[in-house]
Amino acid sequence: MEVFLVGGSIRDELLGLPVKDHDYVVVGSNPEKMVQNGFRPVGKDFPVFLHPVTHEQYALARTERKVSRGYKGFEVYASPDVTLQEDLARRDLTINAIAKDQTGKIIDPFNGIADLEAGILRHISPAFVEDPVRILLVARFAARFGFHIAPETMELMKEMVHTGEVDALVPERLWQEIARGLMEKRPSQMFYALRACNALSRVLPEVDVLFGVPQPAQHHPEIDTGVHIMIAIDYAAQNNYSLAVRFATLTHDLGKGTTPPSEWPRHVGHETRSVTLVKDLCERIRIPKEERDLALIVARYHGDVHRAEELRSATIADILQATDAYRKPDRFAAFLQACACDSHGRPGYAEKPYLQSVRLNKAFDAARIVDAGVIAANLKQKDIDLLDLPSMINRSIREARIAAIVNSQ
Repeated sequence: MEVFLVGGSIRDELLGLPVKDHDYVVVGSNPEKMVQNGFRPVGKDFPVFLHPVTHEQYALARTERKVSRGYKGFEVYASPDVTLQEDLARRDLTINAIAKDQTGKIIDPFNGIADLEAGILRHISPAFVEDPVRILLVARFAARFGFHIAPETMELMKEMVHTGEVDALVPERLWQEIARGLMEKRPSQMFYALRACNALSRVLPEVDVLFGVPQPAQHHPEIDTGVHIMIAIDYAAQNNYSLAVRFATLTHDLGKGTTPPSEWPRHVGHETRSVTLVKDLCERIRIPKEERDLALIVARYHGDVHRAEELRSATIADILQATDAYRKPDRFAAFLQACACDSHGRPGYAEKPYLQSVRLNKAFDAARIVDAGVIAANLKQKDIDLLDLPSMINRSIREARIAAIVNSQ
């Protein structure tokens, strides 16, 4: 039995990056021997075991054969006669097919180290086309490492889109990879890569259609809405904002993609259209509630926030109420972060202060001091019809908060 360290841990070590997880391949063994040596089986689709002491994953060397569409349509063959090179050959990219034996010797049968040094993402074999997730993975690695995609690999990615293989992605896996890509160093590169192989129009058509849609040059020097979104999500990444903020930034202007060309470059009412599109997108690829809810309020209210200096105190109070700021202050902070990303996502605006956040935070700090419970209790002591009481309480609380915002200015 021979044990090899493989995959991402070797790649990251060679790149000088922190190594988070270790994956091992075992050659010349079988499930029975692994269990006899104290390993615990955990794999459902192929033989994977946990080490009895370190609890790290050890997988038996295996080969795979495509039997149906999708990323689960594989037949696995794991046997003591499967070699290390055969196991490495089934992997996606050359940079992920590097191994190290127990003496520290590097095994690199597909020249992955050369591609690491050159900054190239290159497939290993034509079998690359058998797994549609690889399109997303390559695009995500472009965002993580800033590597270029080899032309021949890009051609295979285009082929997978053309043959419909990409359409076999299930919603949960699609969101998982999009979320990972958004959390990379330069998420824009994932979307540019998906667009280059024509996959973006299939997995996120609402985003793809934004490219080429003009905006008023006096507000958006970049003009192109898609380019604006890419600058904005990279700004969110540079500031280490949460996944929810990054997703909201990605989707806040979806409505501009439905503006009739005759109305370009203006996009009157795009916020309302964005809300509808965000709802549909979140339902289609099953976005988690936290990300969905933030994206919806950013889509609806980002335009109002940008006009914060012009808004009446009553309008600001209504925005605070509509965004549920009093019950969810952390989400309100994330809401303002996403709005700031929208503003900073323009050439020349990255370092400009976003004073709208200052005004809304100041208003929020003043309004949240109002004790709604005391106001409600006082009104309950008065001779007021019970049917009228709820609306009167809400109106009185709103008026008190408006007054507090006025006094804070």
